[in-house]
Amino acid sequence: MTNAAQNVLFINFGGIGDEILFLPAISSFKKEFPSAKITLCLEPRSRAIKDLTPLIDDLILVDIKARGIKKYFEILKMLKTVRSSRFDTVISSGKSPQVAVLEFLCGVKRRVGYKSKTSFLLTDSVELNENQYAAKMYHELVSPLSSHIFEPIKIEPQGEFELPKELVTSDFICIHPGVSKMSVEKNMVKCPKSSFWIELITKMTSKGIRTVLLGGPDDEEIIGEIVSATPESENIINLYGKTQNIAQLARIIQASKALVCVDSAPMHIGVGVGTKVIAIFGPTDEEKLIPKGDNFIVIKNKVDCDIRPCLWARRQTTCDTLECLNISPDEVLEHL
Repeated sequence: MTNAAQNVLFINFGGIGDEILFLPAISSFKKEFPSAKITLCLEPRSRAIKDLTPLIDDLILVDIKARGIKKYFEILKMLKTVRSSRFDTVISSGKSPQVAVLEFLCGVKRRVGYKSKTSFLLTDSVELNENQYAAKMYHELVSPLSSHIFEPIKIEPQGEFELPKELVTSDFICIHPGVSKMSVEKNMVKCPKSSFWIELITKMTSKGIRTVLLGGPDDEEIIGEIVSATPESENIINLYGKTQNIAQLARIIQASKALVCVDSAPMHIGVGVGTKVIAIFGPTDEEKLIPKGDNFIVIKNKVDCDIRPCLWARRQTTCDTLECLNISPDEVLEHL
């Protein structure tokens, strides 16, 4: 049956970070079937993943988080597209029993997903082990079809881009202080307050460390607070809003000596381009979100909290105290 895997649909709903974590699964599949056409079905907010890898041939966008009847129209539109595309294999993440139902409705011959009470609708089901690095968890989905072992995330930014001249002359450290708009709107607080970043950048400047400040449209407020409170210096380069796409952001991170960030998509980009990553973790689980390695440093407050990490596993919003994000900038400076 594996010989027929030439027109393949992967389904992975989530943010851009989730799509980056999904790349090793697609990569192993592509090594097993190098001539296969790969289509990824995902949320519109994550379409930029195609700018970070040559592995994906096409995208199907589904606003799975749409409200009311619009959500069902989105699913019906997706099913119409999938059925007309004549896929021979569909592989989907997601632990909900609805995933197998969706795959069955796709009308695809081979259907792969995690085991659930509806996995009898699949041709291949895989045990879900959430107690591991998420990229490895996703990678297990291709085990029924690929013999290739897990390999780390590899990001290859697409398109041409020249680094700004001020970044070519000497080493620099990237700082990306924000998280996605959806995290903010849903009260999933994962980053320290702006005062933390202001103190960190001020101390870095006093030590002569060149700092590049990065951020996307969702980071306007925190970037504004940082810029207005940090001293003017030739060692602080503000590139907020000056990258045109995520591939350009990835190239800047790739060229840097290190990236300081929180649990966010830029963290996964840093991992994927091989840059040293200093990641600040609060309520989320670093064991599941960043790989082990000398190049990946986790900064966390060893707070006496019985339920940390709590976000997603035990609660859907962060608590009021957020003591787990009470971190000193000096802890970051030790690694720069």
